[in-house]
Amino acid sequence: MSAEVVALVVLVLVFLIATVRSINMGALALVAAFVVGTAVFGVKVSDVLGGFPANLFVILVGVTYLFALARNNGTVDWIVHRAVVAVRGRVALMPWVMFVVCAAITAIGAASPAAVAIVAPVAMGFAARYRINPVMMGLMVVQGATGGSFSPIGIFGAITNGVVDKSHLPGSPAVLFFSAMGACALISLIGFLTLGGTKLLQRDRETPKEQVATLARTGTSAGSAGDPAGDPEPADDSLPRLDAQRSLTLVGLLVLAVGALVFDLDIGFLALAVAVALTLIFPSAARGTVDKISWGTVLLVGGIVTYVSLLEDQGTVKWLGDGVAHVGAPLVAAFLICLIGAVVSAFASTTGILGALIPLAVPFLQTGQVGAIGLVTALAISSSVVDCSPFSTNGALVVANADVSERDSVFKRLMTWGMTIMVVAPVLCWVILVVPGSLS
Repeated sequence: MSAEVVALVVLVLVFLIATVRSINMGALALVAAFVVGTAVFGVKVSDVLGGFPANLFVILVGVTYLFALARNNGTVDWIVHRAVVAVRGRVALMPWVMFVVCAAITAIGAASPAAVAIVAPVAMGFAARYRINPVMMGLMVVQGATGGSFSPIGIFGAITNGVVDKSHLPGSPAVLFFSAMGACALISLIGFLTLGGTKLLQRDRETPKEQVATLARTGTSAGSAGDPAGDPEPADDSLPRLDAQRSLTLVGLLVLAVGALVFDLDIGFLALAVAVALTLIFPSAARGTVDKISWGTVLLVGGIVTYVSLLEDQGTVKWLGDGVAHVGAPLVAAFLICLIGAVVSAFASTTGILGALIPLAVPFLQTGQVGAIGLVTALAISSSVVDCSPFSTNGALVVANADVSERDSVFKRLMTWGMTIMVVAPVLCWVILVVPGSLS
């Protein structure tokens, strides 16, 4: 049995053991990376640790630390109330507002994790306050960020179109963008309808007009059978107000957004810097915030990504790609490469996958038996819509910002959604985008 096969079998065993036994999958993956790396691939421990996602670690710790502070001092509550006012009391609109906001941010060039890191904490706080399914809210945030990233000036779009040009393949930025956005919107719609969106619409319809007016005016429910939170309306003086601490926290969040989206600063270190500054100024509000960092999520994602990085560094992913390239039937090869893109991207960098797998498709694309635009678009969609997986940066941010009592449930359900999309997306993309091009 080759080293590549052994490494893949061990990865499957990691998932099976962690599912059956109560053990952190990341801890198990780190042990597996050590054993497989040193015993199977014969690399040094330092090489194994070289795949640890230090940047993702800093992002998760920095963002969850900052927003733990924002929750402690009431800033998140204030933002949530303002958001309800913005949608004029119609809570069912809020997931779509988050989808559009994330799509707009990434469409103008922001990195997808940066947009999710900024929007997800507010979105998940809103979901907890108004009893919206957190999986649905997180799914829509991630899909919005993914769809927008394929605009001609978005990061995914620029990478994909750049690789296509470099490989001298025919391409269409418009087809790529609108197809990806359509796929992300469809997944969001399915998630909205199956994860409680219809109940939200019904709840909004059944809410008395005076209560909707109260929500639209104050962002706080009036307390009745149609009340999303079931709480009595507080007096005006108990509504979240902007004091000095909350105002400075909002300034810090604005600095985070501008620094990450406009100046392309590292969002993890920037979030940590803002959090540390707020802690120094208001130390009393920082008590217990370090404990609220999602350490379990950090370990889980760090371990899995370390193992997958080992597979990439040791050529296992390339080995799979080369195997696909030697498949005699171009249509079958096209489907397999879309599937590989989806599987690997669910646990690794979508950006890296887009840059690595498209060149692998060049040999059989140049035969003309498979349409280049269709396959590139199918591969791009298959490799990106799985970013809701809790093992990807975006999915991990959603899990980390979920309510503590729901975090395990959100992780498991996002994993189910991610694994389902990982299988279904390549099939549908292949049928809709690849097969017609081979028949024309």
